Amino acid sequence: MSGLRKQSGYAGPSALRWQSQAVLLAVVPVTAIWGILAAWQAADRILWLDAGISVAFVALVWCFQAATVGGAFTGGVFTAAFFLTTPGWHTALWPLLVLVVLTLAATRFGRRRKEALGLAEDRRGRKASQVAANLGVAVIAGIPLARGSGFGSAVPESRAALAAMLAALAEAAADTLSSELGQVLGGEPRLLTTLQRVPRGTDGAITWLGTLAGCAGAAAVVAAGQAALMLTRSEALVTLGAAIAGLFFDSLLGAIPERRGWLNNEAVNALSTLLAAVAAGLACR
Repeated sequence: MSGLRKQSGYAGPSALRWQSQAVLLAVVPVTAIWGILAAWQAADRILWLDAGISVAFVALVWCFQAATVGGAFTGGVFTAAFFLTTPGWHTALWPLLVLVVLTLAATRFGRRRKEALGLAEDRRGRKASQVAANLGVAVIAGIPLARGSGFGSAVPESRAALAAMLAALAEAAADTLSSELGQVLGGEPRLLTTLQRVPRGTDGAITWLGTLAGCAGAAAVVAAGQAALMLTRSEALVTLGAAIAGLFFDSLLGAIPERRGWLNNEAVNALSTLLAAVAAGLACR
């Protein structure tokens, strides 16, 4: 959603809980199995470094109370997978770090006002299903990178996978920033489909400042990814465009199927990152 935090659909959060579980089961087992297979072939130095980075990520998230135990563990698994797909200094962990820092700052910005409006994120942090919905597509998109010996080479599959992974990360950052900052800075929200004025927290609503914040967040993640993953300027621009398209697709899903109680928050987030990844991957391929 570009501008406001999503509420549960008309069917209520419990009625659509199966979608959250489906997102979790769709990405975590695949990531874990692939990670084990990749670790079996990786050098000992890479494995120790990967384990240390994952533990550090979990500790960081836990110290800032940014996720529950399950959410932190899921994030640790994803972090390990990101490093195994792009080991060394030129790693996807740099844009991931930018995403984490931006979302942590945005979530805490104006928290008292968000709590007064009933829109603040749970103080326990994000659940495993929420982490999977935001990062799962990016992790899965990066798995084809392991097929090549060097992702910096001009292998079409590798270039497309890089773009897809980065676009999914950028869209996730854009969605969170637009929602969190739009709640307190964005002015009066309007529904994306009709431009009608609606209350804060309405699914599919946007604010101009929230949208700008989301686009800026996506640009920051893409810039970090371009430097770390050695993307060309044209690939970075395509990736940014795909991420912004995913941001508006997120609002469109919020305005129609989520408002009608057909999709919940996690399903919308997963589908939006999927659109961004597919668009970027196809364009760069």
